[in-house]
Amino acid sequence: MSRKYFGTDGIRGRVGTPPITPDFVLKLGWAVGMAFRQQGKCRVLVGKDTRISGYMFESALEAGLSAAGADVMLLGPMPTPGIAYLTRTFHAEAGIVISASHNPHDDNGIKFFSGQGTKLPDEVEMVIEQLLDTPMTVVESARLGKVSRINDAAGRYIEFCKSSVPSSTDFSGLKLVIDCAHGATYKVAPSVFRELGAQVSVHGVQPNGLNINENCGSTHIAPLQAAVIAEQADMGIAFDGDGDRVLMVDHTGAVVDGDEILFLIARDMQERGRLDGGVVGTLMSNLGLELALKDLQIPFTRAKVGDRYVMAELMARNWHLGGENSGHVVCGQHTTTGDAIIAALQVLMALKARGQTLAEARQGIRMFPQVLINVRFQRRDVDPIEHPAVKEACERVTESMAGRGRVLLRKSGTEPLVRVMVEGDEEARVRAYAEQLAKVVTEVCA
Repeated sequence: MSRKYFGTDGIRGRVGTPPITPDFVLKLGWAVGMAFRQQGKCRVLVGKDTRISGYMFESALEAGLSAAGADVMLLGPMPTPGIAYLTRTFHAEAGIVISASHNPHDDNGIKFFSGQGTKLPDEVEMVIEQLLDTPMTVVESARLGKVSRINDAAGRYIEFCKSSVPSSTDFSGLKLVIDCAHGATYKVAPSVFRELGAQVSVHGVQPNGLNINENCGSTHIAPLQAAVIAEQADMGIAFDGDGDRVLMVDHTGAVVDGDEILFLIARDMQERGRLDGGVVGTLMSNLGLELALKDLQIPFTRAKVGDRYVMAELMARNWHLGGENSGHVVCGQHTTTGDAIIAALQVLMALKARGQTLAEARQGIRMFPQVLINVRFQRRDVDPIEHPAVKEACERVTESMAGRGRVLLRKSGTEPLVRVMVEGDEEARVRAYAEQLAKVVTEVCA
């Protein structure tokens, strides 16, 4: 069956525009409650990031879940991976995250975790979709779900993050600048790194409901680069609004993306004899990551873009490490989903073990120039990627690179965008090719 509401990561859109409306989210809560109630007693955890619409959608979900007879446990602002973790530890049937991740405040979304802390199976999403197209009912009063709040949720997750490194870990002498994007990590992340001994300077920790991801965090990293240099820090760590993406900045101000983070963690795990299997990247992973892992004789494979596909590939192969260049990094030996704080901790441990700075450690991987251009489209009658003119242009560029680069066009799973990516040896040529292809896509979408 085709999906009517669910994208690659839950349901997302502009607040006030269907389906991201209070009435839809009310019914969505009911549908989720009904879907999981079929398995008997149903308890659902609900957390959110810091955007202002979270209050509204939290209330709507609470009402819908209760109407279906599901008990609700409210977490308040909490990083997405923290909600996955708490869903497991409370033995809940499901976890719900109210967040639009790295998007601006006027977007929001609803995404889900199973009782195992993983993304919902396709068959469960389809049951929810079917229920959304049926009339909403309310259980008898005696069976309405109850609502409670978990007051120590942040503390539980802080301790979980710290448990991903040895108890003897001490980052004393390490000066960090952390940018929390005015998002869900604003309380948790500074505490984790400070409690492990690091000197921490914080940015993006004053959420007002409207400033999440605004000129800060992993999607706007220039302020962190400037702060690292100005404060003469050892490195910077940038999170996105819901805490499942991380990028880093070395002491020179250079950005270290998700591919490089994956390499640093993989190499450290291999050196410690703890890399069981290989690494899963995506179609967007830099060719440099693939070649650097090959030099270390570490197996590498690519999944479709999206952390759910990375996780599915990891599970299928019984591997534990994977991620995306955007900064979603799954450390499967510790958690069940992309976790920005835990990934950052693994990098710090790798640097400590080698006695290297971030700038020194990243020299083990040579990144190929990669240019990504987003082209917005609104027409539903045209598939830009399948259009003959676009296909022909892609073939021309691929031939011109003569095996020393690659072209990838894909649709965003969360926004009406075509992502045009070109990768190769020479940055000037790569950029020219990307702009050439983006122009063709734009003309087709006009």
